[in-house]
Amino acid sequence: MTTILGVSLTGRQVVFVGGGAVAARRLGRFVADGARIRIVAPLLAPQTSALVLEHEIEWVEREFAPDDVVDAWVVHTATGDAVTDRAVTAACELHRVLCINASDGAHGSARMTAQSGSGDVVVGVASDVGVDPRRAVAVRDAIDAMLVGGRIPVRRRRAATMGRVDLIGGGPGPIDLMTVRARRLLAEADVVIADRLGPTAEVLAELDPDVLVIDVGKRPDHHPVPQQQINALLVEHAMAGRRVARLKGGDPFVYGRGGEEVIACQAAGIPVDVTPGASSAISVPQAAGIPVTHRGTASALHVVNGQGVDGQGDVSETTLRALADPEVTTVMLMGVAALPKVVRAARDHGVGDDLPVAIVENGHTRRQRTTRSTLGSVVEAAADVGVRNPAVIVFGAVARAGLLMPSSIRSGETAR
Repeated sequence: MTTILGVSLTGRQVVFVGGGAVAARRLGRFVADGARIRIVAPLLAPQTSALVLEHEIEWVEREFAPDDVVDAWVVHTATGDAVTDRAVTAACELHRVLCINASDGAHGSARMTAQSGSGDVVVGVASDVGVDPRRAVAVRDAIDAMLVGGRIPVRRRRAATMGRVDLIGGGPGPIDLMTVRARRLLAEADVVIADRLGPTAEVLAELDPDVLVIDVGKRPDHHPVPQQQINALLVEHAMAGRRVARLKGGDPFVYGRGGEEVIACQAAGIPVDVTPGASSAISVPQAAGIPVTHRGTASALHVVNGQGVDGQGDVSETTLRALADPEVTTVMLMGVAALPKVVRAARDHGVGDDLPVAIVENGHTRRQRTTRSTLGSVVEAAADVGVRNPAVIVFGAVARAGLLMPSSIRSGETAR
C-alpha cells in the first residue's frame, strides 16, 4: 500500500542524478515548488543545460558518489542506466532519503504523481502497485476537468487569516458561456455578491447551501445597495478570511464598476483579481446575427452607457459623431429609457432617418427578441412591441436586416 504525503520542498535540497531528457522533463515541477536543486552528472542534455542556466541550478560535473545524497530531502534518479540508478536507490535507503527511481518507479521510496490543482487545492494521482503513468494521467485529466468546471467541492472549511476577492464576469446569461475559471472560482467562494443580470439564478443554484449570497442587483430607478456599500461588503468579508466572488453580468470592466471595486480592495490591502466575461456589447448583438464590425460595412465600434444620457444627462459629442459616421457601429447598453433622447439628439445632429437600428432583448436566452427598425421609426417601434431591459441597442449598417442570418433563432424577430 502506497502512502501519499503532501511534502513541500520549498527551500529544501533536491538532488537529480543524471542530466538527460528525463531530468529536463521533471525539473519544472521542483523549480515551481521552490526547491534548491543540484544536478550530479558528467554531461547535460541541451534542454537540461538551458534549464540550468535559466534557473541558476547547481551542476556538479562528475559521476555519482554515494555521499551526494546525504544532505538531500529527495533524490531523483535520471541516468537511464539501471545499475547506477540502483546504486543511488541503495544510498538513499542507507541515509533515509526519499528516492524517485525513474528507471523503475516501483522500487523507489517515492514517486511522481500526475498532478492537478484548483486554487490552493492540489490533487496527485499515483498507482498503488507498480507504475502505470498513462493511467494516472488519464485519471488526473478527468479530475482536472471537474475541478476547472467547478464540479468538485473545493471550498475552504477553515477560515484563513486574510481572504480574497475575485471579480467575475458572468457573460450575457447562459451558464455555459461563462469561463471555466469563473465556474471554478464560484465553487471556491464562501460569499457571492451578485448582480441581477447574467447567469445569476442558474449558477447560484449550484452553490453549497451554506454559501452566503448577497443580492446587490440594480434595477431601473432602484439601486438598493449603493456602490460604496458594495465596496465595503467586499472588504468586510475578505478581511474576515473569506473567499469572495463578485459576480457580474457581462464583463466586470465594461460598465460594471469593476475598476472602483478593485481600487477599494487594493486600498484595504485585500488580494483581488479579475476574471473577464463576454461583454453584452458584443455577445448580445452576435446572438441576433449582428457582427459589431464587418469588413466593408463597419470598421470601428463605439460603446455607450444609456444611463449616462438618461434624465438630465446629455448625449456626448463623441457619441453623436459616432452615430453620424457610416464606418462606426454604436452599441448602447442600458439604454431603453434613453432611446428617445438619443434619437432626437442624433436627428438634430443631422444623422439620417434611414440609419439601421436593432434592439436585442434578453440576448442568448429563450426570451430573446430582436426588433429591427431605423432611426426615424425606432422609438415608435420600441413602444409598439413594449421593449424592456435588459436590452442592447445597435445603431449602424450592421443592424440592417438581411446582412447576416442569425446563427440560432431563439424567438421572433420583428421589423418596424
